[in-house]
Amino acid sequence: MMSDLKNDELNGAVKNDNNNDYSADSIQVLEGLEAVRKRPAMYIGDISEKGLHHLVYEVVDNSIDEAMAGFCNNIDVLINEDNSITVTDDGRGIPVDLHEKEGKSALEVVMTVLHAGGKFDKDSYKVSGGLHGVGVSCVNALSAHLRAEVHRDGKIYVQEYQIGKPKGDIQIIGDTDKTGTIITFKPDSSIFEVKEYRYEVLASRLRELAFLNKGIHLSIEDRREVEENGNENGNGNGNGNGNGFRKDFFYSEEGLKEFVSFLDTSREKLIDDIIHLDTEKNGIPVEIALCYNTSFSENVHSYVNNINTIEGGTHLSGFRRGLTRTLKSYAEKSGLLAKLKFDISGDDFREGLTAIISVKVQEPQFEGQTKTKLGNSEVMGSVDQAVSQSLSNYLEENPKDARIIVQKVIIAATARHAARKARELVQRKNILSGSGLPGKLSDCSDKNPENCELFLVEGDSAGGTAKAGRDRKFQAIMPLRGKILNVEKAMQHKIFENEEIKNIFTALGVSLGTEEDSKELNLEKLRYHKIVIMCDADVDGSHIETLIMTFFFRYMTELINRGYLYIATPPLYLIKKGKAQQYCWSEEERNAAVEELGKGKDGSVGIQRYKGLGEMNAEQLWDTTMDPEQRTLRQVTIDSAAEADHIFSMLMGDEVPPRREFIEKHAKYARIDV
Repeated sequence: MMSDLKNDELNGAVKNDNNNDYSADSIQVLEGLEAVRKRPAMYIGDISEKGLHHLVYEVVDNSIDEAMAGFCNNIDVLINEDNSITVTDDGRGIPVDLHEKEGKSALEVVMTVLHAGGKFDKDSYKVSGGLHGVGVSCVNALSAHLRAEVHRDGKIYVQEYQIGKPKGDIQIIGDTDKTGTIITFKPDSSIFEVKEYRYEVLASRLRELAFLNKGIHLSIEDRREVEENGNENGNGNGNGNGNGFRKDFFYSEEGLKEFVSFLDTSREKLIDDIIHLDTEKNGIPVEIALCYNTSFSENVHSYVNNINTIEGGTHLSGFRRGLTRTLKSYAEKSGLLAKLKFDISGDDFREGLTAIISVKVQEPQFEGQTKTKLGNSEVMGSVDQAVSQSLSNYLEENPKDARIIVQKVIIAATARHAARKARELVQRKNILSGSGLPGKLSDCSDKNPENCELFLVEGDSAGGTAKAGRDRKFQAIMPLRGKILNVEKAMQHKIFENEEIKNIFTALGVSLGTEEDSKELNLEKLRYHKIVIMCDADVDGSHIETLIMTFFFRYMTELINRGYLYIATPPLYLIKKGKAQQYCWSEEERNAAVEELGKGKDGSVGIQRYKGLGEMNAEQLWDTTMDPEQRTLRQVTIDSAAEADHIFSMLMGDEVPPRREFIEKHAKYARIDV
C-alpha cells in the first residue's frame, strides 16, 4: 500500500539535450519546510515501516530522474552497519552554484526547502519523480544526520545537515573526474516507530524500478550482518560480492517483457510470446507487455511514471477497453463465438492474463482512497488506441495463438456463469434465518463498522476461547474449520461454493459486483473495519494464515488497500518463576526474561512455549492478543502489488521448482523452532 506522498512521486523523465541548462536557475522554490517534522505522516504516509522505507525511495527517485533524463547509468543503495542508508548515482550531480532568489547554494535549497527541485523547471525534467519536489528535503528533515556529497565540475562538494539544518557551508574536499551524487542519511529514531530497514522490501522496489527503466543498473548491499556463504543473487544477474555481505544486482535489457516473465515464473504459459508495445499516443508515452497463462486469475499491474497505481485509473480503463473490444472483434470475425449461447464479459478476456501497463504523464492527477488512482481523462483514449492497434496486428499475424486465447476466453465465460450462480447463493445465504449471518459467527453488539472487529480464528477450540475472552461490544469471532481452499489453484465457481469462503463473504457483508465487472468488491454493507487473522504460532498456523491472505489478496484487495486487514500476534512464550510471569513474543525477549527472572538464589524458571491458541485460557488470550490496550496487530499492506502477485503465485501455485528455489534461497534466514 502507498502513502499519500507516494502518490505524488512520479519517476521517469524525458531527456533534456542541453546539459548546461541544469543549474541553480533550474531550482524553483514554492514554500518552506516547517511542517515536515511536526506532521511527517502527511509527507511520507506514516512513521512506521512503510514511512521508514519511503525515505529511501525518495532519494532513489531523484537518481531515477537523472537516469531517465539520460545522465545516469548506475544507482547503488547501501544499508550501513548503523542502519543508515547511502544512495550513490553517477548523474550530473545536484547543482551547487548560488541560487539568486534564496541567496544560498542550490544544493542547500534542494536539501532544506520543501517544493524545491529541478522537476519544476520543464527544461530540466519533462516527466519526473517527486511531483512536488518534497522528496529529499523531507528525508533531510526526518533524519538525525544527512551528508550530501556532489561530484561536479571536477570538484567534490560536501555539506552536512542535522535534523534538516545545515551544520555549515558547502566544503570542497577534493578533485574528481566523475559526476554524481552520494546521499547518506540516518532516520531520526525519535520520529520513527520502526528503526530497522528490511532488505527484502528495498530490494523489491529496486527490482521493480529496473524492470520499469530498462538499461539502468541498480544494486543493494546490506552491511549489517555477514552471511556464511556471502552469495545472494538478484533477478538472475547478481552474484553477491564474495565478502559475506548480502547483495543484489538488478538490470533489465527488455524492461516490461522481462517483468511479465518474472511475474509468471510460477505459472504455466498459454502462449509462448509476450505481446509488447512501446509507443506514444497523443503525446503520452505508453508501454505495455502482456501474456496469457493457464491460471484463473487476472494479474494486471499499472504504473504512472514508475509509481504503482494500485487503484488503477484511466490508463487501466483504457487498457481493458482496448483489450476487450479488440479480442471480441477478432473472435466474432473468426466465427469462434458462433456456438456460444451467452455474452462474453470483460472479465472473461482477462482470465489468465498477466500484464504491465506503464505510462508517462507530465501532469498526472490522482484520486481514490489511497490517492493512487489516475484521473487524467486523456490517458484512457491514448492507451485504448495503443492496445487496439498493437493487439490487432498481433492477432492477425499469429492466428494459432489468437485461437488459443479465444478458446481460453470461452472456457472462462462458461465457468463464470457457473460462478455467478454460486455467488448469488453466497449473497442470498440464510435468508430464512433473518440476519443471514453464518451460524458459527459470534457477532458483536455495536453496529458501527468503524468500531467493530472480526477475528477469523483457526479452529473451533481456539474460537471458543476467543469467544469467551473477547469484548462482546465490538469484537466478533468466527472460527474457520481447518485450512480454507487454496484460491490460487481453484476456478472461481469452486471458490464461491466453498463453505468457509462463503461464510467469510457473508460475515463481512460484502459482495462481488455486477456481471460486467464481477471482481469489483462492493463494500457498502461492510460490517467491520478491522478484520484480524488469528492463527496458531506453528507451521500449520502459518500455512492457514497464508491461505487466508492469498484469498484476501486475490478477491478482497480493496480491504487491504483501505487498511482493514490485520494479523494477530499471540505470544510465543510464557516465562514463570513463582508468582512472577512474563509473556514474550521473540527469542530475544524470552532470553531477557529468563535472565531477569532467574536472578537470585533460586535461578530456575519455567518456560512454556505456546504453539496453539488453545493452550491459553480466555483471560490469557484477551490479555496478550485481543485487548486493544496491550495487543500488537500487524497491519497487512501492499508495498508492491506486482511483487505480492509473484510471491503468492510462487508459494501457492502449481509450479514446484520456483517454490523450491525460493525455499533454498531463504532457508538460511529461517529460524528453526524446536
